[in-house]
Amino acid sequence: MKKRIIVAITGASGIIYAIDFLQKLKSYPVEIHGIISPWAKENIKIETNYQLQDVLDLFDVLHDHKNMGATIASGSFLTDAMVIVPASMKTVSAIAHGYSDNLIARSADVIIKEQRKLIITPRETPLSVIHLENLTKLARLGVQIIPPIPSFYNQPQTIEDLVSHHSAKLIDSLGLKQDYDRRWGGMNE
Repeated sequence: MKKRIIVAITGASGIIYAIDFLQKLKSYPVEIHGIISPWAKENIKIETNYQLQDVLDLFDVLHDHKNMGATIASGSFLTDAMVIVPASMKTVSAIAHGYSDNLIARSADVIIKEQRKLIITPRETPLSVIHLENLTKLARLGVQIIPPIPSFYNQPQTIEDLVSHHSAKLIDSLGLKQDYDRRWGGMNE
């Protein structure tokens, strides 16, 4: 049986991280359940040359962000993991405080209560104490926080290299094998 991965895209800046991750995830034997917030849809227009439909086509199953009756809103629907990329601080706060007012927050709540893997890519800077406390609370619950912080040991040449490296981090965290990103090989002594 294919792994089921939920990918949620919020309205934080950095929509290209989600698009690149989804494009790479499509090459794996996974079933991708998607949720996209209204502001994420706006950011596709603002930050990229992609059409909304191009992004929606990257999901195998698309769920409306308001549909609290969706399959992924229940723990009895088996999923393997959820990735929120990029994650707005509003979404981080909602999840940290159990305020499940939309399907993204509800699905994350389900993932946490079922003790499944939840990965969040927060996109905000600078981080306030409120942001840090919410992220810390989630980390203490076992949520993996993977901000889009570039590495330079792989000598990136383009913005795409930086974005791709972040996608590799997310794919590694899902336990999927990837070989398109250069790994640290140590230093010659």
